[in-house]
Amino acid sequence: MTPHRYIFVGGLHRSGTSLVARLIGELPGVSAINAAPVPENEGVYLQGAIPHTARHGSPMHFATDPAQHHIEGSHFDRLETQMRLERDWAPYFNEAPWRVEKSPVNLTRMRLYQQLFPLSQFVVVTRHPEAVAAATSKWVDMDPATMMDHWLEAYNIVRHDLDYLHAVITIRYEDLIADPTATLARLAAFLDVDTVPAPSDIRDGNQDYAGTTTLTPAQAERASAWGYGAGMQVQPWAGVTRHPLRRIAENVEAAAGGVTLS
Repeated sequence: MTPHRYIFVGGLHRSGTSLVARLIGELPGVSAINAAPVPENEGVYLQGAIPHTARHGSPMHFATDPAQHHIEGSHFDRLETQMRLERDWAPYFNEAPWRVEKSPVNLTRMRLYQQLFPLSQFVVVTRHPEAVAAATSKWVDMDPATMMDHWLEAYNIVRHDLDYLHAVITIRYEDLIADPTATLARLAAFLDVDTVPAPSDIRDGNQDYAGTTTLTPAQAERASAWGYGAGMQVQPWAGVTRHPLRRIAENVEAAAGGVTLS
């Protein structure tokens, strides 16, 4: 019997991965990394199985670096990697059935992690490319148009990787902000646990970046695959929900319509 399962959260920097991981960590039966001596409690800094330096996880660079795209059959697809990850992460979790691990670089490691932990599940977080570019500009000296191109290339890789995953759900930052209760209910259904009341302190960070940069028509056409348009526009988008148990997939979709907590 497996004592625990992993739920890996990934997305480009400044996409809302920390917020999503915090929500998951508050669900019953979930253990999260808290108060760790690393940035944003990211598990990637707490392990030595896969090298991680400032270059490996550089914002607006890692997601399109072929050397950082770890998949099945790659160099790290070994029992030794799995055992080292388990050993290094163990001190930061309790004995809950689920362990949530959030690191932006999980975005390009999902296929490898599925091989190492076959019962793991994945959450892909997206945020409007205009907001991501503006928010990341404080860290990266790069033209906004180039950063948005990186966003588009990165999530194009992700779209391909999604086809290889057994259990994955996409969460848009904008949908979370618009209806935290429904988004939290979807995440709870995805893990097959009870939901809880959504926190009341969630604010729309996209408002801080309105009008700072705009997708070109060509970029907007590509971003429309994720429901994004120029000028911070967000269109209805079905998203991706995949789970080997049809009951769970159906429960996630039902939760998307919103829930009322007693």
